Amino acid sequence: MRRLIQCGVGVLIAVAVTACYVVPERAPDGSVIYQHYPLPPPGVMPAPPSRVGPVTLPVRLYPANDIATRTGVVTGSVTNMMTGKGVFNASYLGEVLTGEATRVSNEERRGVASAFSPGGMFMSCEYQMNTPQQGAGTCTFSNGAAYQMHIGGTQ
Repeated sequence: MRRLIQCGVGVLIAVAVTACYVVPERAPDGSVIYQHYPLPPPGVMPAPPSRVGPVTLPVRLYPANDIATRTGVVTGSVTNMMTGKGVFNASYLGEVLTGEATRVSNEERRGVASAFSPGGMFMSCEYQMNTPQQGAGTCTFSNGAAYQMHIGGTQ
């Protein structure tokens, strides 16, 4: 019988502890107060935290002239640092071009991007975002290749 009571008390404690958090707080007089914060009902998920850090979006460049047609689609990425600036990367003709993307002053959606490779290749782009995760623009490379740029979506 004693064993049964101990088991029952253990089950009650386990159920009571899983139903809430006990968080100690300090009262204005310095004493400790224990507040009980109930857990959400089963199956209810708390809202995810809003994203405040950098976001990386895929970039695809589609040929817009004969020079660009020789290489086909070029892929890259832009990482939005959430400060009006971003890091831009693309792989072109075996070279990795790295640079930055910057919003145009007083224009929340328009921006420019520039990138350079150690081999001397460079590119310049203008774009406009229609949502924070999707946009379009144009890019030209130092060899004369021109592309239509699509930002966001799938790669």
